[in-house]
Amino acid sequence: MAAPAGALDPARLPGHESPLNRDILAVLRRPGVAWWLLVLLSASVYAAGLATFLYQTFYGLGVAGYSGPIFWGTYVVTFVFWVGIAHAGTLISAILYLFRATWRNAINRAAEALTVIAVLTAMQMLAVHVGRIWKAHWILPYPNQRGLWVNFKSPLLWDTFAISTYATISVVFLYVGMLPDLAVARDRSSGWRRALYGTLALGWQGTSRQWKAHNRSVLHLTGLATPLVLSVHSVVSWDFAVSLVPGWHATIFAPYFVAGAILSGMALVVTFLIPVRRIFGLEGSITARHFDQMARFILLTSIIVGYAYLFEYFIAWYSGVEYERTSFFLRAAGPYWISAWIMIGCNALVPQLLWLGRVRAHLPTLFVISLLINVGMWFERYVIVVTGLSREFDPSMWGLYVPSAAELTVLVASFGFVCLCFLLFLKLFPVVAIAEVKELSISERGSAG
Repeated sequence: MAAPAGALDPARLPGHESPLNRDILAVLRRPGVAWWLLVLLSASVYAAGLATFLYQTFYGLGVAGYSGPIFWGTYVVTFVFWVGIAHAGTLISAILYLFRATWRNAINRAAEALTVIAVLTAMQMLAVHVGRIWKAHWILPYPNQRGLWVNFKSPLLWDTFAISTYATISVVFLYVGMLPDLAVARDRSSGWRRALYGTLALGWQGTSRQWKAHNRSVLHLTGLATPLVLSVHSVVSWDFAVSLVPGWHATIFAPYFVAGAILSGMALVVTFLIPVRRIFGLEGSITARHFDQMARFILLTSIIVGYAYLFEYFIAWYSGVEYERTSFFLRAAGPYWISAWIMIGCNALVPQLLWLGRVRAHLPTLFVISLLINVGMWFERYVIVVTGLSREFDPSMWGLYVPSAAELTVLVASFGFVCLCFLLFLKLFPVVAIAEVKELSISERGSAG
């Protein structure tokens, strides 16, 4: 009996098909009811966000509840959050590749996919925040007949350059790394899947010349992508640090933002991979060792972030500047004290449980910790943006900020978009790098022999 169009064709599977190929490619089979329900739920949530954005476009940013002195709210907070999430893929794929960390091989594909998805989400948040989406082309530096040029002093332009560069490198890195796996899926598929994978595989046959060119390309892209981990989120942090706003005007912001980005990104990878591993039976490819190593990395970056929190308060006190002292006092005991303590508790205190080996080995507990970290990282951005703007130098301009229903809807919709894209990625492309895991297993067998 012939396989359905677009399905993996069992007749194309050779008799000596490796268990690794079989387990990973099994994820690409026809989705079940649960997958469709999750897709429907994610799409519905995202559709609600799109409807809110269209409503806001028609009636103006007033529906977001912006009022003086706070004109950067939940949209900017969520933008910074998703830019930070995107750093995990580049870290795992590029920096850990240079350090020859073998535990990255089974998780780098999912991390790279989440990187691209997070960057796309961040781009949408910028568009929502700007409001007048039909004027978005004015932030692109291209010649035009009116002789206008962009304002290079604007943080909005800095973010445009940072995100466009990061998105380009992330997409190329993901695609080049998938070439061997696309050829594997091509040879074991039929119908539209075979045509899709055949087109994307670019004629890959696995010759020694192709492997040499592939390895060289990955190495060059790694060298190009590694500085982006530090530069992109540093640029985002300068949106705040170059101002004179109390609580923002600090030289620690660049390394502080980068450490927090890596922490949140790695936590989200854990959040997604634990259920994917369980649902699709990938225990043989994504092992307990991978989660243990990721948990250790989360612990390391949590310590760095906790140190940055402490150092911020110390510098505010040591500076002797009354505005800085008051700003940080209000963070801990002012109107937004709940947000500040959620930030400290989830990012600096809860991850300390990962010192215990049995906590790192217990995946349900690790899943909860990763969720709490991402909650805490969102509140970190919220505390930075909102507390800085709500109490500046002029008391007559002080105010309180409460997110509106429109902002919260768009916030939830951003998570719906990420879940929707990741669910689609699971069914279209191998979520584990087959070639890299095979290469590692062969190398380990050879060294053991």
